[in-house]
This record gives sequence, C-alpha cells and structure tokens, in this order.
Amino acid sequence: MTSEREDFNLSGPLHLNNVDWKNEDHRRSVAACLVQGVYILERDRQDNRRGPQALAPLWWEFFHFRLHRELVDDVDQCIFGSIYEFKPPFDGNHLDGSPRYAIAFRGTLTKGDAFLRDLEMDVHIIRNGLHQTSRFETAIQAVRSTVATHGSSNIWLAGHSLGAAMAILAGKTMAKTGIFLEAFLFNPPFLNMPIERIKDKKVKQGIRIASSFIAAGLTVALKARQKRNIVNTSEDHLAALSAWFPSLFVHPGDHICSGYIGYFEHRKQMEAMGAGVVERLASQNPIGGLLMNAMGKDSGEPLHLLPSANLIVNSIPAQDFKQAHGIHQWWQPDLSLQSIAYNYK
Repeated sequence: MTSEREDFNLSGPLHLNNVDWKNEDHRRSVAACLVQGVYILERDRQDNRRGPQALAPLWWEFFHFRLHRELVDDVDQCIFGSIYEFKPPFDGNHLDGSPRYAIAFRGTLTKGDAFLRDLEMDVHIIRNGLHQTSRFETAIQAVRSTVATHGSSNIWLAGHSLGAAMAILAGKTMAKTGIFLEAFLFNPPFLNMPIERIKDKKVKQGIRIASSFIAAGLTVALKARQKRNIVNTSEDHLAALSAWFPSLFVHPGDHICSGYIGYFEHRKQMEAMGAGVVERLASQNPIGGLLMNAMGKDSGEPLHLLPSANLIVNSIPAQDFKQAHGIHQWWQPDLSLQSIAYNYK
C-alpha cells in the first residue's frame, strides 16, 4: 500500500523548483530528499513498482540528479544506499555550491523484508561494530571509488538514522586519510546514557561531569600497563578528525539523536572548567566500552566521537517521537533552526 509520504508530489518540497546551491536551507532540503529517495527506492523494490509506477525517481530527478548506482546489501539484497550524479539541464557540469555526486544512505525500515537485516545493523551500532559488517564494507568501497574517480571537493555524504551512522563512519574513515567530505547527517544515533530525558539542568550537568571523570580515570587505570602517554594519544586521535566538519541535524524530542546536544554543550563546559583533557579521554572511552575492554572484548571507537561539527537543532516541538525522528521534517520550508559550530582546537 502506497503511503502519502512516499509520493513526492504530495509530500516533497515542490517549492524548491529553483534551487539556490548557496542557500543552506535549500542544500539541507535537497540532501534530505536524496536520502528519502533511497527509502522509496527500496520500497519500490519490495512492492515491485517499476517504470511509471515507481515513486522513487522524482525524489532526485526534481533536483536534476540521476541515479548513478544502487548500493545493495549482499545478505538480503535490499537497497540501503544510492550514488547520485548531478546533471543540470544546461551546459556545464557543476554549479557553485552544488555537488557533482551525492552518496546517500537510508535508515531502518520497520516494514517489509529489509527489517531484520536493518535491525541487525542497529545492533551493530549499539555494539560499536558497524565497521565490521559487509554492508559498511560495500558503502566505504563505494565512497572510496567515487572519490578516487571524481575527487572529494564536490561529493556529498548524506544519511538518516542508521544511514547517518553509516555516513558518519564513512566520513570518519575518509577523514583519517586526509579526505574531508561534506556531510548531512539527519537524526544520527547517539548511544550513551539517556541523560537528555532528565529535566533538571544541574542534575544533568552533575551526572555528565561525574561520568567524564570516572571514564577518564578508568581509561588511565586500565591502560597504564601499556606504558604510553594516554593524553597525547587522545589528542592526536581527535586532531586527525578535527578538520572534518559534518552537519548534524537533530531534534530535542528524538531520544535517538538528542544526546548530541548535551554532548557538545558538556564538552564546551568542561573546556571552560579547564578539564578539556578529561572530557576528551572520556569521549573516546565511554564507561560501557571500558568495561568491555576490561573483559577482553574490543568495544570499537564510539560512533559519536566527532571533534568538530555544525550542530543544527530543530526547535519546533514535535507531536511524537515519529515526527521528531522523521526525515520529512528536514525539507519543510518554515523550520525554526538553531545552528552552533563546534570547532575542535
């Protein structure tokens, strides 16, 4: 059964018939629609909608992109990502501010035959093991190939929820090699203690400060046997990622991504207190991961470890979690957005 939200003519940003590629609202809206295109592409596949019945193409063709390649999971053959090529309807291959290629990843589909595989990917995120999956291997190979062929200066990464996690991991992987891709990360998962649900600001601040000092202390204690300078290692690792400046789009009513709000605020407060080193150690080594390491299990790098970012918060109250977490909010024309740039130094 076709949902109204799958139909671009019913729920897409029809007002963007003339995109200004220097306008941040326009760029955000287009990136969100390209991610939606991946969702609908997989829904078209599941419902066997082809040719004129397919609903996905208008989500990218409206903005003069063409589908360059589908990214398919090798386990269940579901479509989890797409590579789009920008093809303006006039001479010239590139407009100032526009991407030449955009690589987009969808999030979890709660219905249909992709659900179980998507759920498996969600579990890997919780365990910091997404980098070990064949789906991510397909994704990062696609990113590397696109960059190697076309350069990195005008390639976008975009993703929503699970797809945002995929884009974060791909972006961080490339950043560690000195390649910094423009990224639009919608409702990216932040998996840590659900502190944002606490209403009292002083209580939240106290819990965060205590957690940071505990995590930093455990890090030093557990790794002292390695006889190396943990502080310098932490600084070097963050510095390697610091030049990557992704855009994170979050809603405070979405408990999956709202942790980023407190994460960056707390980091700023710890710097002001003169405890920035403590927080950087704690960020890289959350308590849960340290306990896994103590049991001899590799917890992997925390997905949310982002030294620099442009955090964009949608302050319009949501009716429910579904609305707060939905991709659809990000192409609405009258959003009330608050943007804060966090630049690691």
